[in-house]
Amino acid sequence: MRILGIDPGLGITGWGVIDYDGYHLKYINHGTIVTNAKNDISERLNQIYKKMSDIIEEFSPNEVSIEEVFVNNNPLSSLKLGMARGASICCAGVLGLRVFEYPPNKVKKSVVGVGFASKEQISAMVQILLNCGTVKADAADALAIAICHAHNKTHY
Repeated sequence: MRILGIDPGLGITGWGVIDYDGYHLKYINHGTIVTNAKNDISERLNQIYKKMSDIIEEFSPNEVSIEEVFVNNNPLSSLKLGMARGASICCAGVLGLRVFEYPPNKVKKSVVGVGFASKEQISAMVQILLNCGTVKADAADALAIAICHAHNKTHY
């Protein structure tokens, strides 16, 4: 099972690809999609969609996992996060992939063992679990989402 994990964001969308055979995790690749805040929202969402399409085409995941949106103190930030999620989810759907959503606390608990882990703890555990060297925060979160899906998916 090849899993694409996505940590959505309008400015930076992290992505990570792993393989899981029901027993072992295997690191494949990771990266980020960075958009320019000076560009129109439509250009930024289009960039996320197109790059996500390229990633899916290159790595051929079987399923996609993405972090659920959380509402923070700034409604505009939540709205922009939701739009970035939508671009990624739409891309996966158009390409025929099922998308599984996980709340941030479940991702953290699946990878670190506690639901309120720091970004540093998540990054450290992802690097240990996947033996993949240094991974920056957004891509580490995406790999963590993929790991969460591997650990919580009930059928393979």
